[in-house]
Amino acid sequence: MKAAVYYETGSPDVFRYEDVPDPLVGGTDLLVRVEAVSIEGGDTLNRLGGDLNRMPHVVGYQCAGTVVEVGPQVTGFAVGDRAVTVGIDGSHAELRAAPEAFAWKIPDGLATDQAACVPVPFGTADDCLFEFGHLVAGETALIHAGAGGVGIAAIQLAKRAGARVFATASSDDKLERLTELGLDEGINYVAHDFVAEARRLTDGRGIDVIVDSVGGATLQGSITALAYRGRCVTVGDAGRTTAEKLDVSSMRPNNQTLSGFFLGAELLLFPRAHAMIAGHLEAIARGDLRVIIDRAFPLSEAAAAHAYIESRQAFGRVLLIP
Repeated sequence: MKAAVYYETGSPDVFRYEDVPDPLVGGTDLLVRVEAVSIEGGDTLNRLGGDLNRMPHVVGYQCAGTVVEVGPQVTGFAVGDRAVTVGIDGSHAELRAAPEAFAWKIPDGLATDQAACVPVPFGTADDCLFEFGHLVAGETALIHAGAGGVGIAAIQLAKRAGARVFATASSDDKLERLTELGLDEGINYVAHDFVAEARRLTDGRGIDVIVDSVGGATLQGSITALAYRGRCVTVGDAGRTTAEKLDVSSMRPNNQTLSGFFLGAELLLFPRAHAMIAGHLEAIARGDLRVIIDRAFPLSEAAAAHAYIESRQAFGRVLLIP
């Protein structure tokens, strides 16, 4: 099969477009002929400096396509089904093997390219807001990187739950577009200090639930922006910087909570997360929730696609098409 591979981590130009062996299909695996790859933030971070568990390395969490082979222990899929899959790597290729527990049937009426954008962003957003953030109607939620995949999912889910929704983004144009998805209060973090703005917009109270995918100094700011009994869920380091020291001394007197979250662990350990994501696929198929696709690149242009994401121009998902 053809794949976008690299032999060392670094900038997007490490990618090579080469022939590599087809994936091996285990007893509980399905083999998917990939039709759309949704590039996740973790994909760019892994390419920049992640582990190389095999060479050449095929990066990528999430993709969708048509099942062409199933292992003997697979019970929920058949050859010809459309499926979206997640895994620790392997999406940037023409074929992808994934365990049945990390795959979902694509509902009728949902395009394959849209389905490719659902499990990681919507599963992450849902668990950050509700399973770990315990968001309820009437509370405030602040979503960092609102124009990204998790951000766009979280804005819609928080609004649907009856929250007052805040988000940060790098431009007023992105924030304006997010109002169509349920954003109540936008904060341009380039022009304003988001902590001061969050306090100002809540009359000094702060935010009940913060979903922080940026990390570093932003995570420290998120803690500072919490309301009494506020909950901050940290889900990534998209800002690519880490705080030298995280000061949590303000959290104890305010009875606040800081949680870490990794969707892969929930999918591995509990069936609840798999069912939750299946529900989001159905909701998007019905039109109750939306996937936003910014643009698509051929798989052979993976370097250009990653560079485009890192330019912070994208609004929504960026795809690779084999």
